Amino acid sequence: MELGLRGKTAVITGGSRGIGLETARAFLMEGAHVALCARDIHTLEQAQQELSPLGQVLAVEADATRQEDVERFAGMAVERFGGIHCWINNVGASIKRAGEQYTPEEVQKTVAVCFESAVYGCQTAFRHMKESGGAIVNISSLAARCGTAGRSTLYGPLKAAVRELAVMFAAEYAAHHIRVNAVLPGFTMTPAVERTISKEELEYNAGGTLLRRMARPEEIAWPIVFLCSDKASYITGTSLEVSGGRSVVLNPGFSYEGEQ
Repeated sequence: MELGLRGKTAVITGGSRGIGLETARAFLMEGAHVALCARDIHTLEQAQQELSPLGQVLAVEADATRQEDVERFAGMAVERFGGIHCWINNVGASIKRAGEQYTPEEVQKTVAVCFESAVYGCQTAFRHMKESGGAIVNISSLAARCGTAGRSTLYGPLKAAVRELAVMFAAEYAAHHIRVNAVLPGFTMTPAVERTISKEELEYNAGGTLLRRMARPEEIAWPIVFLCSDKASYITGTSLEVSGGRSVVLNPGFSYEGEQ
């Protein structure tokens, strides 16, 4: 399917690995130019090397929790490609508290990574899109609907805020022909997940989905790209959950009974 993204520019924060990296790859496969940023210069260089055979890629070391970094990154993307048509706010992390309660520093760090980065991204995207239109996608999480106590005590509520932020900015930016949506990935087999979550818990989580498996990063990437495309031109202010049907019924194994 031709999605109408050829020659357009997609900006992705946190784009050097996992869902961000696969989203960049999907945009390039559709003929778009890609600008991605991350804080780790080494993973950025690896991502650029991996993606460059597919098309034009700009990789910038930048911290999406710092407004000045986001604005600098956007300016470099415009200078390189002439404009910005799609913006993906992909930064986020579940930061585990060290003790029984969160410290003020842990709270602020989580708020910055999970929420402030999306605010700065949306506002920066708007400034570059308000004359020509465009599409913004906030990457929320299944945790916005059903969080994990302990690991994501703050992550879930903040990802719910990121989802609602998409609705608010969709309302504010509509007259400028800017669409804003959110994607809620379920458990996805990213390098970070493989590194931090036990095999037993992964199997448990997979068993709670109707599809009985974890998502691959590219299965999250393509819905993101679709929401930025001409084919989604009448979709704004909404949320798309991509979770394999996680926790939508109390008996997710029903369809499999008798299949063993």
